[in-house]
Amino acid sequence: MEQLNKQLEEGFLLHHHHEQRLINHREVANGDKLEPPESYNEKPYYDDEKPYSKIKLMNKLHFINTMKAEKMKNAVVSKLRIAKIRDLALQFISMLLLLCILFHWKPLRGGGGDVADSDFYKSLPPERVYESNGYLMISSNGGLNQMRSGICDMVAIARYLNVTLIVPQLDNTSFWNDQSQFADIFNVDYFIESLRDEILPRIKSFDVLHLTKSDARLANNGVPEEVQKLRCRVNYQALRFASPIEKLAKKIVRVLKRNGPFLVLHLRYEMDMLAFSGCNEGCSAEEIRELTAMRYAYPWWKVKEIDSEKVRREGLCPLTPEETAMALRALDVDPKIQIYIAAGDIYGGERRLASLREAFPRLVKKETLLPEKDLTPFRNHSNQMAALDYHVAVEADIFAPTYGGNMAKVVEGHRRFLGHRKTILLDRKAIVGLVDRYKNRDMSWDEFSTAMKEAHSDKMGQPTRRLEIAGKPKDEDYFYTNPQECLPDHHLQD
Repeated sequence: MEQLNKQLEEGFLLHHHHEQRLINHREVANGDKLEPPESYNEKPYYDDEKPYSKIKLMNKLHFINTMKAEKMKNAVVSKLRIAKIRDLALQFISMLLLLCILFHWKPLRGGGGDVADSDFYKSLPPERVYESNGYLMISSNGGLNQMRSGICDMVAIARYLNVTLIVPQLDNTSFWNDQSQFADIFNVDYFIESLRDEILPRIKSFDVLHLTKSDARLANNGVPEEVQKLRCRVNYQALRFASPIEKLAKKIVRVLKRNGPFLVLHLRYEMDMLAFSGCNEGCSAEEIRELTAMRYAYPWWKVKEIDSEKVRREGLCPLTPEETAMALRALDVDPKIQIYIAAGDIYGGERRLASLREAFPRLVKKETLLPEKDLTPFRNHSNQMAALDYHVAVEADIFAPTYGGNMAKVVEGHRRFLGHRKTILLDRKAIVGLVDRYKNRDMSWDEFSTAMKEAHSDKMGQPTRRLEIAGKPKDEDYFYTNPQECLPDHHLQD
């Protein structure tokens, strides 16, 4: 408050100085004059006038300056009195605002709401009262879900370093060229309030550590349980989507549920995914040339020559729509179920979707469920569109990703956190091997279906422990796919 008052005082001083200048300016502009007594009403002084007239002129100028000074003094005193009244009024208003803010935060600090009252959140470390070592500013990188998990890690790191995290900056320079800021995607007020002392909405004049990337900063394992729980708290409580996104996503879910059960298929078969992975199964010669040209057009993508057949056999390619349809049918997914495609534009369009649509006729996307006007505000903002799909995927009866990207991993973990909701973790290496054998008539459909079910018997989102590989964090299970420390039944998974 003292700093605010000082700033206000400095502002008023500048204001008074400015008004003095305005007063003087008006005098000149309006031609106002302070007339001397009649005895001084001499004609103006010129060089050819007599010397004694100079004395009279000097007396005249002294009188004018004295009168002007007196007038200016009275004006300044008047302005200062007004300023003092304004100063007191602003102090009073500032105090009222502070009281309103404190009153507004009181319910949240008291633990109001179902989420805050859960046993899980009661086990979290208490709110900190601490002397901050400084501030941590981060620039998140990647797509929506890579940034999401990175932000969770940064909050945990901020606590470990005993610094306050500034609301993160989102990546506006990635391949997707999305200019959305944090508040465009997430509810920034809720984020700040939920994390209380962890977050600062804006920077002040203090020591700041700036991390230009936020992904893969914190280990999956070997981290204290309270830190793991803080990561969960950020991911599943604090990172609530902005109101426009949340409202529209809930509308999509309502429309789907009105028509029965639905499966969200994260079908990673967009042009950029195929170009950068080097996968071209089922593509025409012209499409292969187009995908290769795209890969070479981006210098930051280091791997240019890719053996498509080899990476496919190793399970490193996203499943094609045809492979996906065969796998889901072999796993006895109801052909009458709604399948919501959570993805961008499918490469090859309806031609590549034909076999999937034949197997599952009730194929839908947000573009077919909603009027165009509903999606207009989110067009050209890929992260906001991805946020819509994320919410729908978390709420689905079944979730099935065709590639192990960031969205697949983070949604899987979110569904585990909400009670191990059914998630079909399609084993790409097993699937392409079985599909090729079936197409080569090495096995019947019944054999194909039986083998597919056996390959996925433990890949339906049921409770399990993360795979830990010492010294190889990229090969072990990602924390956000299975946040076991945050699950009520994690002690039963040994």
